[in-house]
Amino acid sequence: MDNALTAASALALLLLIIQVPATAILLSRLFKGPRRLSPIQPQQPTPELLGNVSVVVPTLNEALRISPLLAGLSRQSYEVREVIVVDSKSQDGTPDLVKAAQQQDPRFRLINDDPLPSNWVGRPWALHNGFLYSSEDSQWFLGMDADTQPHPGLVASLVKIAQSQEYDLVSLSPQFILQYPGECLLQPALLMTLLYRFDPAGITTDQPERVMANGQCFLCRRSVLAAVGGYSSASSSFCDDVTLARHIAAQGFKVGFLDGAKVLKVRMYEGALETWKEWGRSLDLKDASPRAQIWGDLWLLSAVQGLPLLIVTGYLLIGSWQLLLPVKLLLGLNVCLLVIRFAMLLAIAPSYDRQNAKAGWLFWLSPLADALAVLRIFLSAFRTPREWRGRTYSKE
Repeated sequence: MDNALTAASALALLLLIIQVPATAILLSRLFKGPRRLSPIQPQQPTPELLGNVSVVVPTLNEALRISPLLAGLSRQSYEVREVIVVDSKSQDGTPDLVKAAQQQDPRFRLINDDPLPSNWVGRPWALHNGFLYSSEDSQWFLGMDADTQPHPGLVASLVKIAQSQEYDLVSLSPQFILQYPGECLLQPALLMTLLYRFDPAGITTDQPERVMANGQCFLCRRSVLAAVGGYSSASSSFCDDVTLARHIAAQGFKVGFLDGAKVLKVRMYEGALETWKEWGRSLDLKDASPRAQIWGDLWLLSAVQGLPLLIVTGYLLIGSWQLLLPVKLLLGLNVCLLVIRFAMLLAIAPSYDRQNAKAGWLFWLSPLADALAVLRIFLSAFRTPREWRGRTYSKE
């Protein structure tokens, strides 16, 4: 019995050594929350914004989800000079939907990107082509994904906040639309892996390697994008948004990541399996991060998100060690981490549209999927995607 107690005490001390510094890092980030910029609000354009923005949308077989985006972009006002849809030879009727939108709104243009070079990933290649085709008279380049649903006033509010805060690049976190039980449980847990690793949206970091970005709504000064060679610095990245944003930040430009839940919705993936496969394999951000940073992030996520529920559950199952001081300290720390995690649900609740979700209440139990979410980041961190959005890439 004494040997078992000694082993339990040693294990508890080891876990404390792993978790305490990670908890300190997490708290240092969460405490920045009160200083962040408020979520941006829809705004009306003003005359000086006339024709300031070129919107570029990359597409590949998006017919089932692009219609809300096309309708939303049509509702943007005169600040949008043009909407360039760069299609990669879709076979599902996506170009026909764009052409139909063009009949109603002459700002829409449909182009096909050139054959994909061997050293490029499809999404940044399409965006790069769109940038090259966009008007040099536009002051801003706005990349948007086909699964987004912009509110009226999105573009005007985005440009105005960029100007008022003197951002050279700013992207938005959206409001996620949930529909099925599995994704209500898994998606918030996966999102939390980002929130734990980076400063809150609305906090500007002075460390380029810690910059966060979202390519679903990605506004950049056209002159800045031209200065860095378009998307060439992110040509082979499967997280091109973060790779490009960090490259631009490293050049001394001001980069922002803001809460856009009130101006932008997105329906990313259908169900938990697709969320696990498609989103999970890019969340590690390995293409934008040095190896040491990846390992550091994996340690942090394991310590503050993956382990707490497992440790508390283990303690409840083996109550005979309750008098050991190291075990008590370990229990107290992990109960606190779980309290923080459940409190974070209140913070991120506005980032989810669960009105039409089946079993939407599972959102409140998403911490139960935390260990699974952390496992997904581990699996992704050591694998290079071979297939992405219908394209197959070589192993070289």
